[in-house]
Amino acid sequence: MKFVIITHAVHKLTKQGIFTYEPYVREMNLWLKYVDAVNIVAPISSKKVSTIESAYAFKKMEAIQLNPIPSFNITSFKNSLKTLFKLPLICYQIFKAMYWADHIHLRCPGNVGLLGCLVQIVFPTKPKTVKYAGNWDSKSKQPLSYRIQKWLLSNSFLTRNCKVLVYGEWPNQSKNIVPFFTASYSETELEEIASKTLLKNKEIALLHTPRNFGKLDYSIVEEKSDTQKLYLIYVGGLTIGKQPLVSVQVAEQLKAMGYAVQLDIYGDGEERTKLENYIATKQLQQEVILHGNTAKDMVKKAYQKAHFLVFISKSEGWPKVVAEAMFWGCVPITSNVSCIPYMLGEGSRGTIVAPNVNEICIVIKRYLTTIEMYKMHSKNALEWSRNFTLEKFEQGIASLCSQ
Repeated sequence: MKFVIITHAVHKLTKQGIFTYEPYVREMNLWLKYVDAVNIVAPISSKKVSTIESAYAFKKMEAIQLNPIPSFNITSFKNSLKTLFKLPLICYQIFKAMYWADHIHLRCPGNVGLLGCLVQIVFPTKPKTVKYAGNWDSKSKQPLSYRIQKWLLSNSFLTRNCKVLVYGEWPNQSKNIVPFFTASYSETELEEIASKTLLKNKEIALLHTPRNFGKLDYSIVEEKSDTQKLYLIYVGGLTIGKQPLVSVQVAEQLKAMGYAVQLDIYGDGEERTKLENYIATKQLQQEVILHGNTAKDMVKKAYQKAHFLVFISKSEGWPKVVAEAMFWGCVPITSNVSCIPYMLGEGSRGTIVAPNVNEICIVIKRYLTTIEMYKMHSKNALEWSRNFTLEKFEQGIASLCSQ
């Protein structure tokens, strides 16, 4: 089978292979097990390969072709004018690759994905799959280009012979839409993990009355001799949209409440300098550790140690970090976006919160004073997430490729 991938992911061509974003490559390598030849239509870059990028692993590297297209955006009037001149060439490249292919695979949402959604209309009989990696919730606020892509993909007249893989289960969908998931861990990693204990230096009582509801009033009621830390974790890009500072401020407030707390942050991005300055100003060097981009096994060990994931992102598709944390019994405290309510079982496998430090600390305190609830949520999270292994993910991909 000749397989074409239309994607906005920036690729890098080197003597060692074709490189791009590692989580995306890891997934695409599973798709490529079931095809004979591949054509990738994507923007390219001449920059050095980074630590979060890896190469395609195809059984016949001579049968994988990178068809480069120029990057484009419409973020300004000048860029919009440039894009107008680029669009005919890009659409021609996409058309030519789709004409060659036996199976069309689109990666959405994105600028390139939008063009792919339009061009695929002229190939109604060719089998297609679309991986929509964004938020499929129709009630969420999204860019116009995303809403156009969702409309095109949901329209079974314009988008024919196609399976659109979306995260979560949503009501009133067209026949094109198929609930799907993604995975990080193999069934070989279904090892037993020790029950996480919630021990702390001081027992803190949170006092609430109708008069001061929503405010925290701390009262130390009992000293504890135990020095076990409360471990929090954040995994993801250090970007404004993912709000890593909220996680840092949670650790800061828990410290002020008397807890021995440690927040481990894995990831990098433009917000790192801001976080470093905040940590230094607030003297949180012992409580908050910035690890940067690290190997998957190191993050895995951190999940196993952590009691809570504190991840307050503004927008997600299938938040892999939430599923990964749950896989190791780490209870997620996260935001109400995309399919997270579905993932958390409407509050039976973790807690959804607003981006409010006081509220998050109240939730953590509730878990610490209701240990049985923590154990139940941890167990529920682990059992649910372990239904989504790489093996089951690959089985789903194999069935799609055979259609």
